Amino acid sequence: MINKIAASVAEALAGVKDGSTVMIGGFGTAGIPLELIDGLIAQGAKDLTVVNNNAGNGDTGLAALLATGRVRKIICSFPRQADSFVFDGLYRSGKLELELVPQGNLSERIRAAGAGIGGFFTPTGYGTELAKGKECRVIDGKGYVLEQPIRGDVALVKAERGDRWGNLTYRMTARNFGPSMAMACQQTIASVHEIVELGALDPEAVVTPAIYVSKIVKIERQATQAGGFKKAA
Repeated sequence: MINKIAASVAEALAGVKDGSTVMIGGFGTAGIPLELIDGLIAQGAKDLTVVNNNAGNGDTGLAALLATGRVRKIICSFPRQADSFVFDGLYRSGKLELELVPQGNLSERIRAAGAGIGGFFTPTGYGTELAKGKECRVIDGKGYVLEQPIRGDVALVKAERGDRWGNLTYRMTARNFGPSMAMACQQTIASVHEIVELGALDPEAVVTPAIYVSKIVKIERQATQAGGFKKAA
């Protein structure tokens, strides 16, 4: 019987190895799998390459992972914000390597990996520092730069609902990079707020099919200070 439900975050993350490329979903504060990031910190894998839209906020989540010193390189499109002091300190001190990728290119490079595309030409970045060392061409009078797929070992994503086979649905903008990251990695670990019976998910609403998912773990919603529940974002 196929059952991809992990009893705990620790169990779900047990197989993450040193030197892994880890893709972490999230856009701003939407769709960040905080519990999985905390679990990765506790798990102890090191020498990681992290792929994310940005480089962490404050001192929690991805920023907390960076602060452990176990991330060797980060690939992202928006590393610096007002509260990205952890990234800023590590980068300026030479303790963290950065590969800066325009957001559209980042999304397409991840998608290309999942789709089996060997590379693609894009005008974004042509003629800039980001194109140095890359193949460039002029096509129909316009300059393009060749971008390579970004493949990962592990994707950590935040979904809304899942079943024991691993089929996933998302909540609104929390979806962001999750589906493409799941396709681009050898294994995907997803947190969900609800685990449903097989057949309860409308097949037309399943965004990430079970074939791309290795483990799911249920995370309870966190109560807000007002006593309600914080929406899955």
